[in-house]
Amino acid sequence: MSNFTRRKFLKAGIAAAVAGTSMSYGSFAIGGAKKKVVVVGGGIGGATAAKYIRMMDPSVDVTVIEANKDYYTCFMSNEVLSGERTLDSIKFGYTGLAKHGVNVVHDMVTGIDADKRVVKTAGGDSFSYDRCIVAPGIDFKWDAIEGYDAKIAENTPHAWKAGSQTATLRKQLEGMKDGGSFVMVPPTNPFRCPPGPYERVAQIAHYFQQHKPKSSIIILDPKKKFSKFGLFKAGWQRHFGYDPENPTGDGMIKWINSEAGGTVSSYDAGSKTVTAKAGKFKGDVVNIIPPQKAGKIAFSAGLTNDKGWCPINGKTFESTIHKNIHVVGDSSISSPMPKSGYAANSQAKVCAAAVVAMLQGDGAPTPSYVNTCYSIIAPGDGISVAKVYAYDESAGKIIKVKGSGGLTPSEFDPELRAREQQYAYSWFNNITSDVFK
Repeated sequence: MSNFTRRKFLKAGIAAAVAGTSMSYGSFAIGGAKKKVVVVGGGIGGATAAKYIRMMDPSVDVTVIEANKDYYTCFMSNEVLSGERTLDSIKFGYTGLAKHGVNVVHDMVTGIDADKRVVKTAGGDSFSYDRCIVAPGIDFKWDAIEGYDAKIAENTPHAWKAGSQTATLRKQLEGMKDGGSFVMVPPTNPFRCPPGPYERVAQIAHYFQQHKPKSSIIILDPKKKFSKFGLFKAGWQRHFGYDPENPTGDGMIKWINSEAGGTVSSYDAGSKTVTAKAGKFKGDVVNIIPPQKAGKIAFSAGLTNDKGWCPINGKTFESTIHKNIHVVGDSSISSPMPKSGYAANSQAKVCAAAVVAMLQGDGAPTPSYVNTCYSIIAPGDGISVAKVYAYDESAGKIIKVKGSGGLTPSEFDPELRAREQQYAYSWFNNITSDVFK
């Protein structure tokens, strides 16, 4: 990471977390009737918020409602596709939250009554709340590409929600003939994990290099460039024969961006053919990642704007549409923070501190936030980007802290890149422990 050492970044990250939760835990003791918080969604944002509210004030009754009994992290799921790790290695349960006194309910939330402060589930239960935290993740704009919908996605997986679709895509790659073609369609901005599609390309290229070296990868991209643009292109060139001067040339990886006609209009599932401005592309395995929007419950609860995302107060993550409801993670409009797992983790801690303070009748503390994102191009070649954020009271918005964070240097240093990979694994272990244990 340039211009900012890892030690300084970690110190800044700790400071950011402390700033978001800087009030004494003891000051949150609440008298009278027990306060209730209902958290909708048990992903990174929801689980973190629930755990940290209980850590800050054990007197608060916290319930998490999550349909799935296991959570699969999207981060590191690309290594499942390359065979570098197992699907079970990214699976986590909710016993850790229960140990912190969180009531975990496995059910589907069907509605939130903002006036009555009640959350309703498919199982017929109702949960009253003083404050509700909604962490619905993302959903897909199924009408964006003609011929591609939720049913087609069962066999042409997006694998952008890790789990069963990750396993399906891995099996398809294993069954593909050597010399076959893998076609990927990344989404338009904004979307969950901006570097993710391009790390996926690298991981699949690594798998092909080891097991199907005659195979090719075609990226049909609706964008002109992407996150960690230079680092990925250099990594593809270094390991997999990509030619940045001729991105549609003869290397294993061919990247066709929007200027070259990469924008896709339709998909024929029967022939596995993707139609873009540049022409028709038939794949042995096709991976379409649709454009995205806030998770379904955000729409039914009336928390979204006309662009399909949830406007919030960046200091508390309280919805600007409905009082007493907070939205954290990918569904929230929290720019300039990206839609990432670590951003959701940081936002959830800020939200937890704000909720506990507001339940006490106090003002929310002034927050800071942190994000870092690791990508692994190939074994021994990790890269990262990081940034610290603050809340500008006068402007009423989240801002980047000048001089914070950094980006992996473009010049390839084998020792540094190998350390970056190990840092990525340590980060994964730390964040999943922070959330689920």
